[in-house]
Amino acid sequence: MSHDWIIDVLTDLRHVAEKNGLKVTAAELKDLCLVAMAEIAEIGASDAGSLTSDETGPGKPDCNFAESDVA
Repeated sequence: MSHDWIIDVLTDLRHVAEKNGLKVTAAELKDLCLVAMAEIAEIGASDAGSLTSDETGPGKPDCNFAESDVA
């Protein structure tokens, strides 16, 4: 089962926070998205034999960070 959906949810929440001037919340959601990606990757590494091609191919969520967001 793919856990990538949570990246989409966190990204959507971050964009809503940004649009509503919630800068600290948006920043925290950006960090949380990275944490979630790391955990999903860790799960994927430990369950590599059970992943489907949909979960291992290109096009995985990337938190939709703009170039200016990445330090």
